[in-house]
Amino acid sequence: MEGMAYGAGKAGGAFDPQTFFRQPYTILRMVSWVFSIVIFGSIANEGYVNRPDEVEEFCIFNRNQNACNYGVTMGTLTFLTCLAFLALDVYFPQISSVKDRKKAVLTDMGVSAFWSFMWFVGFCFLTNQWQVSKREDNPLNEGADAARAAIAFAFFSIFTWGVQTYMAVEKLQNITFEEEYNKLFPQAAP
Repeated sequence: MEGMAYGAGKAGGAFDPQTFFRQPYTILRMVSWVFSIVIFGSIANEGYVNRPDEVEEFCIFNRNQNACNYGVTMGTLTFLTCLAFLALDVYFPQISSVKDRKKAVLTDMGVSAFWSFMWFVGFCFLTNQWQVSKREDNPLNEGADAARAAIAFAFFSIFTWGVQTYMAVEKLQNITFEEEYNKLFPQAAP
């Protein structure tokens, strides 16, 4: 019974990086992290262009600064969110309280659902602005690949964050089961 705690069978155990990086949850978080880098990097790098006769640079998404700002801001925030939750995933096995574990998983579930929704909105917004800019005989073809990459990875991000939400729901069910089991069958001290 030593080293065991309610809700955390390995609470207090040593961190194993090999096991950590092989978990599907960690892999999915790192994929979301890379997607966010691609989105904000492609827009920040090639998302602003100008015509030869103009001095000021404009956003390649229908000259709408809000579209570029949305992509860069959401990409940056999801980048930071992924780093924060990777740190939480490293720390999670050390949490021995079922209530604290539940709070962490509920937070993860809510944040993942939020980002899935925000990337859906971002995908729709960027796609719409890109279609409008292509219809208006817009000669700004310099950043076309960056725009397509941002749109594609915004689309992929919907699913990676959605799967993270689903996995958090499963994790919450396992924690709830442990809590109920421990209430019904309290373990006797040796």
